[in-house]
Amino acid sequence: MARRNGGRRLGCSLGALVLVVLLVLGIGWWLGNRGLTPGPGEGPLPLPGEPELSQPADCPDVELLAVPGTWESSPTDDPHAPSFLPNALLRTITDPLAEKYGDDRLEVFTVPYVAQFRNPQRPQEIPYDQSRHEGMERARAELAATHDHCPHTSYVLLGFSQGAVIAGDLANEIGTGNGPVPADLVRGSVLIADGRRQPGVGVSPGLSPGNGQGMEISLQPVTGITELIAGATMTGPRPGGFGELQDRTAQICDSRDLICNAPLNVVDGAARFQEFLANNAIHALYATNPDVIEGTTVPDWTLGHVSELVDAAPEIAHN
Repeated sequence: MARRNGGRRLGCSLGALVLVVLLVLGIGWWLGNRGLTPGPGEGPLPLPGEPELSQPADCPDVELLAVPGTWESSPTDDPHAPSFLPNALLRTITDPLAEKYGDDRLEVFTVPYVAQFRNPQRPQEIPYDQSRHEGMERARAELAATHDHCPHTSYVLLGFSQGAVIAGDLANEIGTGNGPVPADLVRGSVLIADGRRQPGVGVSPGLSPGNGQGMEISLQPVTGITELIAGATMTGPRPGGFGELQDRTAQICDSRDLICNAPLNVVDGAARFQEFLANNAIHALYATNPDVIEGTTVPDWTLGHVSELVDAAPEIAHN
């Protein structure tokens, strides 16, 4: 009996190892190929005798915090005019939004961070854990600094892939009362290909991704292997989900994308070897893929959704 259990554990570990190796080897290839509840309304009106809300003249009504995916950012990039990767997915969303709204209405801040993922093809790069930590710290610091200077500015969070993990972790902190800004100031979040996607947590505006979940949840039982290969801790589901932001957080995932829709069973991942190889291109096609959100593409849907959130935000007087 003991030997049979040991063989079962070994099979699970080997299956997980195959899936992880495929992930870290394939990630470079796919990157190289490149119905939600509305956010808070106009807010409570001042009571008679109370002063009108106001804040400094350089404060926007809304700040969009965008966190790019792996290899789509640099720690030295300009957060207000990113140029590190002109065809980065989020730029198909943030560039049109920046053109549509004036800086006093919407400030677009694209988090500049190292955005790397050490793997056998890129052994010189920093580990995923270190990259994710840097992105999280820079994103959190930006929100805290803006809120300190602009107490009535509201926020929209946006992230893709590694950036979706970071933006989703921020939404988790804020929604559970542990974030750098109050939950009632976050108008909404959009997470594209979130590696910590959990079915039923957040709202899916697209076609159902099926019965899978984020890679970081599926591989959590064998996180020691992922740490060895890629310096990547598989962090599992987010405790508390999105809290108060549950109905304001969009989870967008193609059912064929194993980054956000991995098998529930680790061993099944090894059995789906060919499917993973075919999946490589899917993760890089969110900009044009017509099969994620019916009748539109992810950038077009996100543009419309964020525009609705910004248009519904209150105009704050400047002093």
